[in-house]
Amino acid sequence: MNKIHLLLVLIFMVSCQPTEDEKAAPLMHRIDSLFQKRDYRQTLTAIKELRVKHPAAVESRRKALKIWQEASLLMTQEDIGTTDSALQVTIEAYKRATTFGEKNRLRVRRDSLQVRYDALCGTVRVIHKRQKER
Repeated sequence: MNKIHLLLVLIFMVSCQPTEDEKAAPLMHRIDSLFQKRDYRQTLTAIKELRVKHPAAVESRRKALKIWQEASLLMTQEDIGTTDSALQVTIEAYKRATTFGEKNRLRVRRDSLQVRYDALCGTVRVIHKRQKER
């Protein structure tokens, strides 16, 4: 009889322990809040923290992965807009440039911005592909 009681107490104690997902809930709430505020960098930082602190919180990590992809996509799209604007300004400045030195400097800047723009567009394509896989 004593062994049965001990077993029941042990089962009761184990069942009262919060799951990993329950332990991760406050951090998930923070992640959701940061994402809603459009603070994508902090959102990604909080998701990294979730991965480190709660590696066994499978459902939370699954949800965080979707948020990670969406935050990365939105952050990259914002960066594409900024880069494209800078690229257009540089192209116009290059067209108006009169000296050889100025044209060279603007050509280097234009090429650099173009490479960055192309890389960001590639990142967006990869994110879209991964989102379709899920």
